[in-house]
Amino acid sequence: MRKDYRHEIKHKISPMDMLCIRSRLSAVARRDSHAVDGKYHIRSLYFDTPDDKALREKIDGVDRREKFRIRYYDDDLSFIRLEKKSKLNGLGTKDMAVLSRENAQAIVDGRIDWMPDDHQPLIHELYVNMKSRNMKPKTIVDYIREPFIFDPGNVRVTLDYNIQTGLSCTDFLNRSIPTVPVKESPIILEVKWDGFLPDVIRDMVQLDLRDGSYSKYAECRMYD
Repeated sequence: MRKDYRHEIKHKISPMDMLCIRSRLSAVARRDSHAVDGKYHIRSLYFDTPDDKALREKIDGVDRREKFRIRYYDDDLSFIRLEKKSKLNGLGTKDMAVLSRENAQAIVDGRIDWMPDDHQPLIHELYVNMKSRNMKPKTIVDYIREPFIFDPGNVRVTLDYNIQTGLSCTDFLNRSIPTVPVKESPIILEVKWDGFLPDVIRDMVQLDLRDGSYSKYAECRMYD
């Protein structure tokens, strides 16, 4: 499944900013129906090449780049997704494929011979990258997300916090592995929209939307 390219801005904000923005958004936006008590826990396992291509391109601000990750929510191992995030001239899109628990573990373990026979193109694409570029799992990223949805403009605003890294551990499905908070325990405001951003949301988040980017993956890789 593929989504169209969307505008995407990420900024670090203060705890007071988060309280104010959460209060404002609660008055006009709806909560994600999948969130429990308005939030959910996300665990992602990011992939990279031996020369850290995805990391270097993010740090260097390359206009066209992509990164692969496996993700699940709220410790629910019955629904695991492979995702590829792509950026092009500041716009973003995401491709997704569903993974069984067994296949996710096989990828983590480097047992990938089954992947060309899967019916999902994204799994084939990851396989090619793992074979030709020696792409492998690099690090686990955990965090809490509070999502808000505003239908005009297809706007999604999220507040991400309690960001933790699994350091060099890639035991993705082991929910008891130790993780440590990233430096300064940042809170990240992320805003995504399609063709236009409604003024009501622009005013509520009160950000300079011409610039702003933050990578949880890059931040967690600083601990290597």
